[in-house]
Amino acid sequence: MEILPNGITLEIPEGVFPLGTDSMALADFTRLRPGAKVLDLGSGAGTLGLLLCAAYRDCSVTGLEWEPRAHAAALENIRRNGLGGRLESICADIRQIPGLLAPGSFTAVISNPPYFSGGPASKAYPLARQESLCPLEDWIAGAARALKYGGDFFMVYRPEGLARVISLASAHGLEAKRLRLLRHRQGGEISLILLQLRKGGKPGLIWEEAALYGPDGSPSPYYRKIYHLEEA
Repeated sequence: MEILPNGITLEIPEGVFPLGTDSMALADFTRLRPGAKVLDLGSGAGTLGLLLCAAYRDCSVTGLEWEPRAHAAALENIRRNGLGGRLESICADIRQIPGLLAPGSFTAVISNPPYFSGGPASKAYPLARQESLCPLEDWIAGAARALKYGGDFFMVYRPEGLARVISLASAHGLEAKRLRLLRHRQGGEISLILLQLRKGGKPGLIWEEAALYGPDGSPSPYYRKIYHLEEA
């Protein structure tokens, strides 16, 4: 059982993708407007939805998750935390969005999509990091369709895929507005990118950098912030 901010709890059963840096960094990177209506693509056990509901008391989140075990875990997390009025999980493939959700229904979309197109899959989580279930373009197309004009898509991805993401996003009317380069250790290689894309946005990109650990290997202020370890 994971204890999240503001008394929210998260339980992830064996075989469902666990809480990790991707989710913590993406939740911290996401900026929601008052009363935001959020769609979480590939929502798993509801991790990002729980984190956002803990941080934003007036948002609502709809999770879309294809894997039945993860969907069942999300329903239990929602029930246990009493979030039935703000957080929901739908068991469906993201390619079913046109038949499930009206276009322009959400002010924000978040996602930690699969980002490896080949190679051996994880034995524990065989599809969690592979594009074999659904290509990246389908994730971006789904986000673009679900967003209101002016709405934002927040996602985490691998640095080598940045050009591809921006190109696909542009083809679907999403403009890159904010980019955070995340390094495992200060001065090291970039390990993840966090990107904010706006539907119908004007050109103009804000560039940020962060590192999980300092040069000596100690947790950085950024690490302590995203894991809510700040000293009182």
